[in-house]
Amino acid sequence: MSAATAAAAPGPDGATSRLGWALADSWTMTRRELAHWARQPVEVIVNLAFPVMLLLMFTYLVGGGRGVPGDPTEYLVPGMLALTMAFGLEATMLAVTQDLGKGVIDRFRSMPMVPGAVLVGRSAADMLQSVVSLAVMTGVGYAVGWRWHNGAAAALGAVGLLLLLRFAMLWVGIHLAMVAGRPEMVTAVQILVWPVGFLSNVFATPASMPGWLGAVVEWNPMSATATAVRELFGNPGGATGSWAAEHAGLLAVLWPVAIIAVFFPLAVRKFARLSR
Repeated sequence: MSAATAAAAPGPDGATSRLGWALADSWTMTRRELAHWARQPVEVIVNLAFPVMLLLMFTYLVGGGRGVPGDPTEYLVPGMLALTMAFGLEATMLAVTQDLGKGVIDRFRSMPMVPGAVLVGRSAADMLQSVVSLAVMTGVGYAVGWRWHNGAAAALGAVGLLLLLRFAMLWVGIHLAMVAGRPEMVTAVQILVWPVGFLSNVFATPASMPGWLGAVVEWNPMSATATAVRELFGNPGGATGSWAAEHAGLLAVLWPVAIIAVFFPLAVRKFARLSR
């Protein structure tokens, strides 16, 4: 039974068949992405090791979190978790642009499969890798002295906010990758991602910055997630008393939802127009 036949089937059974084909095709694409992990273990290890090296560098060499009451590590680690969710953007873009350059996506589009399965498979594999990255970073954080203090439920809420940010950034990466079209263009995006990442409260409190810069930093989506995660973990947040700081939990949800609302349809539309 082809995808076209399933799509044409009438009534509830037809809807069930379409859903079944969509799930099957999406899972096939997810397994394809996961198979790349086994074939390219060095790339996976590097992607996991890079945020760990940043955390160790800012913990022991640069001194992130200074000026915050208590252990600066408890301020730094939640911020690094948020930064890790944003810095995976380049890996997503590189994978998509490589598939575009090799004509892989064009071949998938010519096959009898649900068109969106390619994007779903890419996003599902990316989110699984993000869970692994969070687990690794959490373990390293524990090793350097970081702890959470508000119980398991609050910790799971913090992880949920981190993954929500990652999911939003994922669709930014997928859309920009299809716009760029070539792996070489990923470097240009990296130049933009780093300033956005560091123009946040990941490493320092907005109160320690000039007034105008602190205001910009507090409204950064990454800052909202970092602040909300610190609150859920029971870590010091360097509160400034501003509206953005006081409502960080709300902004940590609204910012990713807004980003998804913009870039998800853009990515789907761009994918539908490829090779037309």
